[in-house]
Amino acid sequence: MPEATIAGDADWRERGALLHDDFASFAACCFRELNPRARLAMNWHVDVMAPKLAAVRAGRIRRLMICVPPRHLKSHVASISFPAWCLGHDPSAQLLCASYAQDLADKLSRDYRRIVTSDWYQKLFPATRLSPQRQAVPEFETTAQGFRIATSVGGVLTGRGADMIIIDDPLKPEEALSQAQRQAANEWYDHTLYSRLNDKLSGAIVLIMHRLHEDDLAGHVMAQEDWDVVRLPAIAEEDELHRVETVFGRQVFVRKAGEALHPERSRRRCWHSSAARSVSIISPASTSRRRRHWAAAWSRPRGSGIIPRMSFPRNSTRSCRAGTLPTRPQSSAILASARAGASRARTSICCM
Repeated sequence: MPEATIAGDADWRERGALLHDDFASFAACCFRELNPRARLAMNWHVDVMAPKLAAVRAGRIRRLMICVPPRHLKSHVASISFPAWCLGHDPSAQLLCASYAQDLADKLSRDYRRIVTSDWYQKLFPATRLSPQRQAVPEFETTAQGFRIATSVGGVLTGRGADMIIIDDPLKPEEALSQAQRQAANEWYDHTLYSRLNDKLSGAIVLIMHRLHEDDLAGHVMAQEDWDVVRLPAIAEEDELHRVETVFGRQVFVRKAGEALHPERSRRRCWHSSAARSVSIISPASTSRRRRHWAAAWSRPRGSGIIPRMSFPRNSTRSCRAGTLPTRPQSSAILASARAGASRARTSICCM
């Protein structure tokens, strides 16, 4: 065999192993497939969401809630990449994905199809193939009788079941102001969607959304069951500490109060507009004074208006166990050295 071919096979085995095991890397490669002309501004919050979703697939988490603002890759990660990754590992898995509107659910489903029919995906997961008999946009079935069903909130699901349910933004922002719309979404979850789990004990539900009201679906379900909640507001209301287990080991991410979730993609005037809208929606008259104070703080500029750079250490838990957050210089140094290998790997994968 020519040396170039051997080197190419070895390179693919290395990249393929990372894509197979690390969901964040897989999601980055999916972004490249769907957006070949766009630059992916990878951010730490994806490295927080990805291991939690991977834990759902592994059965370690049964109820996962991720609260993240719009335009931060939540639909790409949860509704497109994650179903493709799950069915890659288990072609017989049965997934049901719901969004607030059928046209959005269909768009996400078409993007999913583009991923699983790509050459690199079929090389990575040779056992996962779409069945030629069932390729309607609302439902793509695999040759192993697994499937991904796309539906809207309020849609009819008679006779259908799933091993995992993924709910992506069950309400539009304007619908959150309507008590009737909120109640309709909550009742559909209680009386229709929840009963679609094939196994109520081992079945998993993922809810990823932008919090819009205290009585939205996130608030509704938390009053019924215990959920593993990942809360990532657009601007940190207080110091945050996120610990996750990844294929690179234990990683710790720190965000200071007032820092944006993704400064590279944000502008202060956009923060101000979005925060003001959130204040009017998520802070009704019944909201506590403390929560109103937090929400109002979103829309207040801090200091001179200069946005502080974030620092998120990896593989560092000493200061966290001691009950104090790492200092900014220490965090930056740890981040720069610990993330270099993973960043280079993901860059090479996305450019293949």
